[in-house]
Amino acid sequence: MDDALSVAIQSTKTVAVEPLNPQERDILSVYRLVWEGMFFINDDYMPEPCLVESVEESGNGTTWTFTLRSNVMFSDGSSVTAADVVASAQAILDRAQTDVTSDRGYYRNLNYFISSIRAKDEKTVVIKPKSGRRGWGLLYALTFPVLPADQVGLANPLGSGPYRIERFDPQNQKIYLEANTHWWKNQPQVKHITFSMHDTPQHVMEAYETAQVDAAFTRSISAALYKSGTTSLALDYRTNQLDVLQMNHSNSKLASVNVRKAIRAALDIDRMATSVYMGMVERTDTPMPAGTWMYNDNLAQHFIHNIDYAKQLLEEDGWGDSNSDGVLDRLRENELVELKLTLYVYEEPDNNVRVAAANLIRDQLAQIGISVDVQTLTMAGMQEKLRAGSFQLALISYAIDAVPDPGYLLISGNDGNYGRYKSTAITERCNELRACMNQREYQDKLNEIQRIFAEDCPFVCLWYRAGVVMTRLMYTTVRDVRELELLRGIESFHP
Repeated sequence: MDDALSVAIQSTKTVAVEPLNPQERDILSVYRLVWEGMFFINDDYMPEPCLVESVEESGNGTTWTFTLRSNVMFSDGSSVTAADVVASAQAILDRAQTDVTSDRGYYRNLNYFISSIRAKDEKTVVIKPKSGRRGWGLLYALTFPVLPADQVGLANPLGSGPYRIERFDPQNQKIYLEANTHWWKNQPQVKHITFSMHDTPQHVMEAYETAQVDAAFTRSISAALYKSGTTSLALDYRTNQLDVLQMNHSNSKLASVNVRKAIRAALDIDRMATSVYMGMVERTDTPMPAGTWMYNDNLAQHFIHNIDYAKQLLEEDGWGDSNSDGVLDRLRENELVELKLTLYVYEEPDNNVRVAAANLIRDQLAQIGISVDVQTLTMAGMQEKLRAGSFQLALISYAIDAVPDPGYLLISGNDGNYGRYKSTAITERCNELRACMNQREYQDKLNEIQRIFAEDCPFVCLWYRAGVVMTRLMYTTVRDVRELELLRGIESFHP
């Protein structure tokens, strides 16, 4: 392999290099090569120390003490200290807590975890977690980039990662990286990486097709067409975008668990994945990614596509077709109520696959006597509907955080619980999850949460959206190339 790599990415908002305030997903893959965190998430999706050498927990999670490695330097040769970690974290916390702007920063979730952070000495960081977040999951939140304390407010600050930004050229839409000679691990074989920034997925792929670049990042559905080529490698990756069919529990029809389960059983999700999304998804039946230690794979019996079972559930709930018009109905307070629902979907930039998926959901639910009216909204219109709870069904996406904690989707009153789902049992389990002190306890509690999810059917999980890195040069041997760090492993790759 050569000592240089060129990559096409999609970027229209990045006008300055600001690692604490990334504006776009592809830019994060650039930043992750330059700035390191206290921890990183390894191939097994476990938090692994990076800048940290050792961890000590005391007081049942009320205090966490981290000792930094002694040999880590920024790209100018200066040492990374506890003061740098604290300043970086505090800048994130200050932004997340401000009332001045609605943009509280990409790393704002750190504010849910940290009550206080201080430097005990040059190499020791002490964190007091918030009372409800004192468990092992805290380590996942400590992957934020660490900058020099006196540069947290500056553009293009120094980093401690395998590369440094040699030049950012916004006029020509280029970012140039070169190997950081002060990196604390072995020097990477790839010494130079050039990123060209393009405004649309089509222009990203055009740059690749015309051999202007060696590699390209894309989430476009059309990327499936390139994966069968013989001159390119296709590295599939899972994004953090979870697509779900959200159901409003405040609606009298959807308040019934039988109706919700019938909807779930009627949907041929695999067919949607292949026919609409061309396989550019990774299926999951719960909010946790399938194939990882976080996923409870003992629940398959709850998620079988079965039209007869769906019809049985509706019949048990008292629904029938009294006038033989193909739409189920039942009497309620001497009034005939029909099982008609409205499904909202929002327009997606660059393609219309989401609307096509909504139409397929409509057709599949018609097979069990549920009439669905699909209505398309703008993103702003959908957000307004979700916040107000003025919907019945909604085909939406969640940006899932790195911390494996589905509580913000499921706990009553939480911002992400658009369906107004209420469950004392799941709220208790989510709170217990946040107090688990090791991975085994954490996994057991996640399994319990997913079991309740399967039984209650708060909403229907469809899939995590997928993307692909098209490349003519292999640059990594890691098992899990993932969104936000798509060049993961390049720093240690040796063919």
